[in-house]
Amino acid sequence: MSWDIFVQDLPANARRLSDIREDFRPAPLGKRSDLIRRIKEVAPAADFTDLAWGRFDTPSFSVEFNLGHDEFVKSFALHLRGDDAAAAFVSDLLSRLGFRALDPQSNSGLFEPERIAEASLRRWRQYRDEVAG
Repeated sequence: MSWDIFVQDLPANARRLSDIREDFRPAPLGKRSDLIRRIKEVAPAADFTDLAWGRFDTPSFSVEFNLGHDEFVKSFALHLRGDDAAAAFVSDLLSRLGFRALDPQSNSGLFEPERIAEASLRRWRQYRDEVAG
């Protein structure tokens, strides 16, 4: 199981998922090759042997980048496992890419940097532990 974050174009002024108008249409995030290059600027050791499904492993967390098979990426998912450093990594990555993300575990439905994201990650771990036994 993983803590899943969904990256897409989101309105800058949205503070909660409910702030996003139903008629909002996200813009594409860019070319997959450009996104991979930019991700590797943050995580040089990330492995994109499979251009659609990258992986980055550290001693305390791992992340899979599900970019899909299309050259123009409309959205992508991050699948994370590990300790609180994973939340800090996502915060840094999104900040450097200039993107926002959905976080189903957060109270707002949006990924919220730093301590709030760490709380979301902890909620996910608690859920995982209950489900997995």
